[in-house]
Amino acid sequence: MSAFKNLRLYTGFRVALLIGLFSLNYTSVQAQQAAKDISQADIPAFHQASETLYTSAQPSKKALEVLAKNGVKHVINLRPASELDWDEQAWVESLGMTYHSIPVAGAKGVTTENATKLRVLLSKLESETTLLHCSSSNRVGGLRALIAYEDNGGDVDAAIDAGKQWGLSELADKVREQLAPAAQ
Repeated sequence: MSAFKNLRLYTGFRVALLIGLFSLNYTSVQAQQAAKDISQADIPAFHQASETLYTSAQPSKKALEVLAKNGVKHVINLRPASELDWDEQAWVESLGMTYHSIPVAGAKGVTTENATKLRVLLSKLESETTLLHCSSSNRVGGLRALIAYEDNGGDVDAAIDAGKQWGLSELADKVREQLAPAAQ
């Protein structure tokens, strides 16, 4: 190869590398701005569970607007319709997000059946940014604990800790009781 061809290849490689680095930096800046905007949305019991999953208590309409503007594609609501005094589904869909419902009726709805439904849905949405919520994030954490128990080979304490990271609080003893017979 001639020196000129080598120079063109080297220059082309450098340009591609710089474009790639600029693109990564731009994406990082966008992600940082989105995280800042979302953190200022005043969402109760808000946690970032993973790169693409947020958990919370009931978000307001305004908070849902902020989430939609910052890349959230899906909202999973664990509250039964009887707990809501507004049409969350219509609002979420009007913002361009997809609405999913897994009705979990209080403590008695924190079951392995509902945890399995949640696991399946989350696995389908894994690469898309999602908000998972209930009224206080307690049911969110309860289902997380049940999923974690299966994932960790039956360690009740680790499952409860995982649930607490997603909002488990008042239901911790009930979830522990539910897991204890399975652990024996």
